[in-house]
Amino acid sequence: MLVEFSEEERQARREHLTRRLEARRQIFGFVIGVGILLAAFTAFFVLQQEAIQRTYMYPYYYRDVVEKYGSQYHVDPYLVAAVIKTESKFQSNVHSSHGAVGLMQLMPETAYWVSQQLEDKSYSLDNLHKPQNNIRYGTWYLASLLEEFHGNEILSLAAYNAGRGNVVEWMEAYGWDYEFADVQSIPFTETREYVRSVIRFKEKYHSLYEK
Repeated sequence: MLVEFSEEERQARREHLTRRLEARRQIFGFVIGVGILLAAFTAFFVLQQEAIQRTYMYPYYYRDVVEKYGSQYHVDPYLVAAVIKTESKFQSNVHSSHGAVGLMQLMPETAYWVSQQLEDKSYSLDNLHKPQNNIRYGTWYLASLLEEFHGNEILSLAAYNAGRGNVVEWMEAYGWDYEFADVQSIPFTETREYVRSVIRFKEKYHSLYEK
C-alpha cells in the first residue's frame, strides 16, 4: 500500500533531511578542523621546544672555548657560534674545496698570519684541526675584522667570507660607509647568503642560550 504525502509533508521531510546533512557536514568539518589545528599545534610545539632546538637544530658545542676567546678578544660569543654553525655545523674535521680547515673554516695562510700576530709558535696545520686552536684563531681574526670595519658585523662577516680586500673594493665602488646595513646589496651571492645565515643563527643562539 502506497502512502501518499501532502506537499507540506514532503517539504517538511526535505527540510529535515537537509538539516541532517548540514549537521553532518558541520560535524565533519569541525573534526577535520580540529585535526588540522592539533597537527599544527603539535608541529609548532615540537619545533619550538628549546631543548629539541638546542640538541638537534642549534647545538652549542665547545661553548666554554667559544666564550673564553669571545671574552678575551671582545667578540660576541653568539656571533662566533653562528659563524661556526654556518661554516662547519660544529664539525671539526671538515675541509672546504678551497682548502679551509676546521670549525671556523680558516685558510691555512690566514691562520698562519693570525698565529704570527698572536706570537703563537706552536702553529701547524695539524693543530689547526684542534677546536681549541681553530676557535682561538678564528675568533681573533673575526675580532680584527670587526675592528677594521668599525664594529660593523655585516661588513666584517662579508670580509670573513669573501676577503677584506673585496669588501674594501665594494665600499669604494658603491659608496658604502661603516654604517652599511643593506645585506641585499652585497654583490656576491655566496657572501650575501653567508651573511644572512650568520646573522639569523646569531639571533637564534641569543634566544636559546642567553638565559
